[in-house]
Amino acid sequence: MHPLAWWLWSALLATALVRLQNNWLTIAVIALTTVIVALFKSDGPWADSYKWALKLAFTVIAIRVFIGIIIGVPVPGHVLFTLPKLPMPSWMAGITLGGAVTWERISSTIIESFAIASIIALFGAATALTNPRALLRAVPPVFYEVAIVLVIATTLTPQLVGNLKRIRTAQRLRGINTNRFLSLRQIAMPLLEDSLARALDLAAAMDSRGYGVYRKRSKYRPHKFQVKDAVVIAFSFALLAVSL
Repeated sequence: MHPLAWWLWSALLATALVRLQNNWLTIAVIALTTVIVALFKSDGPWADSYKWALKLAFTVIAIRVFIGIIIGVPVPGHVLFTLPKLPMPSWMAGITLGGAVTWERISSTIIESFAIASIIALFGAATALTNPRALLRAVPPVFYEVAIVLVIATTLTPQLVGNLKRIRTAQRLRGINTNRFLSLRQIAMPLLEDSLARALDLAAAMDSRGYGVYRKRSKYRPHKFQVKDAVVIAFSFALLAVSL
């Protein structure tokens, strides 16, 4: 697959789901995306991005629904339960803290939270399915500097997670309790030191390879759009057209 095909697929699907605001369609698309990621993801450190994106998406749904129940604008409809209502200042007129919670209010909150979660999950899938180095080679020269920054940023998080697991394992073997809050300082310092060393090594490697010296780039393995790329993008365009 072309590296840009998955990102176009994610962007178009996310736009269509936000416009349609259909929870059942969102669940079906996320389920299909999960199957696609399980079939096509690689063994690189970026392959776990979708798992973390799903965790973040479910967290966003839970927080948004909780806030929507406690704080919000009164929506008339079928009252499910009533919370103790607290007075609000005059400059927050129209917003209630507590009070009657209707089914219509909860359903609108769920629809909004699913739209946000679908964006997080789909772009997490694009990150898991795309090799950052291949994506960097496919970016047009105009956006090359920006692409370098984005690729380094997206590959940094999985490396930090791996380093954190390695440091915690090493400290457990030394008899240090890593579950306490005070142990964060003992983990943060080695993690920061390792991150700085990795950044300096990366800067030296990029400088030795001439990054930023020549404006015109050469491509050892150029990427070309194939039929399967067109099929994936066409499916996304079809769903976007339906939403319009």
